[in-house]
Amino acid sequence: MSPLRIAMKGLRSRAVSSSVTAGSMALSVCLLLLVWGFKVEAERSFAASDGGFDAVLGPRGSKLQIVLNALYHLDESPGLMLWSDYEQIKANRMVAAAYPIAVGDNYRGIRLVGTVPEYLAEHEYREGYGFEFEGDGRVFANGQFEAVVGSQAAKQLKLGMGDTFHPYHGLQYDVNARHEELYEVVGVLEPTGTPADRVIWIPVAGVQNMSGHAAAAANSVSAALVKFHPGARTAGFQLDMMYNKRGDRLTLAWPASQSVLRLFEKLGWFDFALRAIAVLVAVIAAAGVTATLYNAMSERRRDIAVWRALGARRRVVFGIATLESLGIAVCGLLAGMVLYLLVGYVLAGFVRDRAGVVLELLTPNAAFWAVPLGVLLIGFLAGVAPAVKAYTVDVRKNLS
Repeated sequence: MSPLRIAMKGLRSRAVSSSVTAGSMALSVCLLLLVWGFKVEAERSFAASDGGFDAVLGPRGSKLQIVLNALYHLDESPGLMLWSDYEQIKANRMVAAAYPIAVGDNYRGIRLVGTVPEYLAEHEYREGYGFEFEGDGRVFANGQFEAVVGSQAAKQLKLGMGDTFHPYHGLQYDVNARHEELYEVVGVLEPTGTPADRVIWIPVAGVQNMSGHAAAAANSVSAALVKFHPGARTAGFQLDMMYNKRGDRLTLAWPASQSVLRLFEKLGWFDFALRAIAVLVAVIAAAGVTATLYNAMSERRRDIAVWRALGARRRVVFGIATLESLGIAVCGLLAGMVLYLLVGYVLAGFVRDRAGVVLELLTPNAAFWAVPLGVLLIGFLAGVAPAVKAYTVDVRKNLS
């Protein structure tokens, strides 16, 4: 009988303890992939979901809040900026395009975002990719009661071409806060994999002049999404100096996605803590493997002596113990990968629904080779002590 078959037979004879130990390793693998690989993918996806913009200009306040509000449609606006501020940055020679963003209303919990038709008609949210419409959809006409619905919002609200709706005041749905204006859906966007999929787009004048809004809103916007001219290499530095260093009314968040990435950096301590817990779980599982196999080798001393008497070499006996340990590690690794995909799919769906950012669970990163190698190494080391125990069995003593 080959060492591999003997090792497999040994694992089957201790199916319960082997399964429990492999399960512990699976949990550690899943946790490591989630806090390492998932975090790397989340950072990449958020950075790639900047909508094709270089910066966001907003009222004086937190850069993170401005970006989350205007670019990812997640937070409230820290205030308002004047329409003239938007026109000023749009006219800047270093700016290729600027689009106003106005928020403050919703429809059944889905945010309404006011902008200009040029944003949906001309802007490329990714190089070479502009917004496209399902069927005969089209861009709304500025100043009219028309709306364009993002693909995800359309599915959630079951809105289609020709449907109408009344907006509700505020970003949180309140059935008693309905506006009188009636909007008609004139287009549904094809999926973009960006936060634009999660909102309803209407003319900026619709938000500014919505019934019940303060008079100041008529001449204000929440933010401006800014794209620099490709040749304006110092645009970010100059505008940062003008608005952030010298000015005191407005804030320029540049680069656009950098504020979100800084948030990930600030949570690095939490990431480290979770990794440490995952490694600790793996070490505890390895200790369980060592104890189980060590006891098993003690119980099988006579069997080992018989193998040796029949011609099995010491390295073969040593290999049987390490193969059993590696077998448990491999089972734990495979189960952990499956668990990662299941849990990751749920978490990716949650991120897509809340932030409009698509996470690819199997995008290659260092976690996908470091975690398997680490688990297999731990599995091998866990089998060394039992293997040494088997290696040193006295044949004469255990056969007498």
